[in-house]
Amino acid sequence: MGGIRELRGRIKSVGNIRQITRAMEMVASTKLRRFQDRALASRPYSQEITALVQHLASVLGEEVARRPLFQAGAGKAVAVLLVSSDRGLCGAYNSNLFKALELWLRGLSAGTDVRYFVYGKKGYQYLNARKRKVERLFVEPVLEQIDYRGAARAAKDLTDVFLSGEYREVRLLSTAFESMVRYVPRWIDFLPIQASALGVGEKSGGSDMILEPDPATIFDRLVPRYLETRVYNALVEAITSEYASKRASMKNATEAAKDMQLALKLVYNRKRQETITKELLDIVGGAEALR
Repeated sequence: MGGIRELRGRIKSVGNIRQITRAMEMVASTKLRRFQDRALASRPYSQEITALVQHLASVLGEEVARRPLFQAGAGKAVAVLLVSSDRGLCGAYNSNLFKALELWLRGLSAGTDVRYFVYGKKGYQYLNARKRKVERLFVEPVLEQIDYRGAARAAKDLTDVFLSGEYREVRLLSTAFESMVRYVPRWIDFLPIQASALGVGEKSGGSDMILEPDPATIFDRLVPRYLETRVYNALVEAITSEYASKRASMKNATEAAKDMQLALKLVYNRKRQETITKELLDIVGGAEALR
């Protein structure tokens, strides 16, 4: 009966784990819907400000390329904003991100000075364990509570770092949310801004738009907002991808616990039947011996 008791205990333990993973799956699903709505709501603004910056860049022409944010930095170091998760239990979300980072690092020339700015404790732990240069860990607000104001502060910090003269470029590595089942690591060239990506040098299609003040002033005021939007979108898509991965991971864990519980119940019933059969044989054998 010791084996039966052990099986009964294991069945109960697996059932408890199944309830926990099911609850975590439901929580992840709820948060996923909320963050997905935020990600989708931010896209129209992002598209409009990008289109306006592109239009102004085409109006200004080659003058844009002479601005500091459009030229390679004076330094030699490379800054990377790594956006990971604060907690685990999200499947291959972080490991895929770190794999993309290592692949990029292998492509750099030897001796390149890479310094990291990190969102998410998992990314900080990964870099710290490998003795990488972590300049800053963003802890407030936490990624789950990120808003536009927090993203704007992070964008300003990265811009100030780029203009400090120590760095030649700033890059972002985060996870892009494409669908409920597809979220992939993505590199973003943050600074310097690529003038070609804004259509500099291309002829403007013409517009009846009246600009007041002049295009150069508006452009200089819009560029920081454009950078803030890029950071905000990267952070919101990253947290959305994290909960999509967590939801899938907890769903798989719940199904695995269900399968394990069924397998244990089959073993338990078989063992219990064997015990009952053995006891019946003992009773029958004892009755025959008394005749």
